[in-house]
Amino acid sequence: MSKQYKQTEEYIDVDDEIQNTAQQTGYSWEEEYKRSWDVLQEDEDGSLKRTVENLQHRMKRKKLFRDTSTIRRGIIRHMFLIIDLSEAMMEKDLRPSRLELTLSYAEQFILEYFDQNPISQLASLLLCNPMDNIRVLKNKKNTDTDGEPSLQNSLQMARSTLIHVPAHGSREMLIIMGSLTTCDPGDIYDTIDSLVSENIRVSVVGLAAEVQICKLMCKKTKGTYGVVLNEAHFKDLLFEIIPPPPVSAAQNKAELVIMGFPSSVTDSMPSLCACHSKPTTSGYICARCNSKICDLPTDCPVCELTLVSSPHLARSYHHLFPIDNFVEVPWNSAFATHCFSCQMPFPNPTSTSLGARVAPDTSGRYKCNKCNQYFCIDCDVFVHEVIHNCPGCLATTSSH
Repeated sequence: MSKQYKQTEEYIDVDDEIQNTAQQTGYSWEEEYKRSWDVLQEDEDGSLKRTVENLQHRMKRKKLFRDTSTIRRGIIRHMFLIIDLSEAMMEKDLRPSRLELTLSYAEQFILEYFDQNPISQLASLLLCNPMDNIRVLKNKKNTDTDGEPSLQNSLQMARSTLIHVPAHGSREMLIIMGSLTTCDPGDIYDTIDSLVSENIRVSVVGLAAEVQICKLMCKKTKGTYGVVLNEAHFKDLLFEIIPPPPVSAAQNKAELVIMGFPSSVTDSMPSLCACHSKPTTSGYICARCNSKICDLPTDCPVCELTLVSSPHLARSYHHLFPIDNFVEVPWNSAFATHCFSCQMPFPNPTSTSLGARVAPDTSGRYKCNKCNQYFCIDCDVFVHEVIHNCPGCLATTSSH
C-alpha cells in the first residue's frame, strides 16, 4: 500500500537554525551571545517573505543530507520502545505536556517505522502489532504518572525479550526518558555490560537534560543519545532512529534466512485463522503448512516460517541502496525552467519596486547526477523520503 504524502508547513525556530548552522565547539551556554533577530532581514520592499522562504528551504534541505554510501545494514530489526511514565513526564515545558507529546509522536513513529521497515518488529508495552501499539498508546493518554522511573528494570525486561531474537535480526532499544534520576535495585553498570555482550543497541531521547549514565550506555552499545531543544527537534531525534543502523562487527557474518511468500485467498465461507482463531473470509495461506493467517508480514504460528510479500522486501531494500543526494544548481547554471517531476515552474530573479533584479539565495533547482534531470525542493524531499526512486532514472531506464 502506497504511503500518502502530505505537505505541511514547517515550524521555524530561528534560534535552532543558528545553532545548527554554527560550528559547535561545546555546550550552547558556553558560546558567544547571538542576536537571533538579526537573521530576519527585510528586502527592498520591507517584506520578510523572502527570508522566511529561505529558512523553510534550508530546513527542507537539511533533512536530506544523509549518508548515501552503500554499507551493510540489518533490514530485519527487533526494537523495544520504552516510554518514561514517571512524575517528570507531567512537566509542561513541551506543549501540551511531555507525556501527551511523547505519546503523539510515538504513534507517528510506529507508523513510519513499519512503513520504512516492513519486515521488522517493534515491541512497546509487550505488544508487537502496530495497530495494537497505537491503541495502547491512545489509552495511556488518560493515565496518571507518578513516582520515579527504574532504568535498570526497563533494560532487564526488554533484554529478556530480545535475547530470544534470531542471530540474523538486530536487537535495539529506544528509550524516551523525561526524568533526570533512576531508582534501580542493583548495579546498572552490570546490566549495561550484559547489553554490550549480547549486541543490543540502546538509543535514548532525553526530554530534560543530559544524563551521564544514559550517555555512557549509548556510547558502549553503539546507540545514539540526544536531548530535545523544542517540539520540532524532539520529532527529528525520534525519526532519526527509523533508518536501520549499520551491522556491527559481531554480526558481520552472512546468513541465509528462510522466508515464505504466501498466496492471498478469499473464500465464500469463513474459516478459522491460525493466528487469532477467528472466522475470516480472506487471508493468506502459508507456503509450508497451508495454515491461514490474517496479515503480513508475520511468523506462521504453526510452522514458525517467516511470511512476507515481495513489496515488503522491495520497500526494505531502499535502505541498502539509497538514492544519491541531488546536487544544488547555482544560478549561473540554472537553465531549466520546470521541474521534471511535478512540472511546476522554477523561481526566477524578481523585480523590486525600484526596478532592481533580485535573485533568491538558491535557484530552487536540484540535479540528479545520474539522469541529469532537475527537480524542485518539494519533489526532492518526496523522492528521498517517500518513493526512494528517482523519476528521471526510471524514465530513462524504461525508454531503453
